[in-house]
Amino acid sequence: MIVYGIPNCNTVKKSLDWLKENKIDFEFHDFKKKGITAEKLNEWCKVFGWETVLNRKGLTWKKLSKEDQANINNQEKAIAYLIDNTSAIKRPVIEKEGQPLLISFDESLYAKTLA
Repeated sequence: MIVYGIPNCNTVKKSLDWLKENKIDFEFHDFKKKGITAEKLNEWCKVFGWETVLNRKGLTWKKLSKEDQANINNQEKAIAYLIDNTSAIKRPVIEKEGQPLLISFDESLYAKTLA
């Protein structure tokens, strides 16, 4: 299992803590340091939808002008933006056996899906 995120994100921290408490093995992929590919983002968008993968609640997104935000209006533009601005990816994303499984952190969903 791979957990994608950035280590200083509170939601990622909650997720990692839950996984450790439940003794679930995982590998952590820090996309601030390791980056992320368009191919990987496309896979996530297929499962979760590009509008879910793009985190519109974070500071990275909010720093954009309203015009720039309005211009990111499809998956292709969102992915181009996310490759350069990995902090705007909703996180964490959990993959199991190479398949996107969960996005963000919801304890009950984690318990149902992973435990």
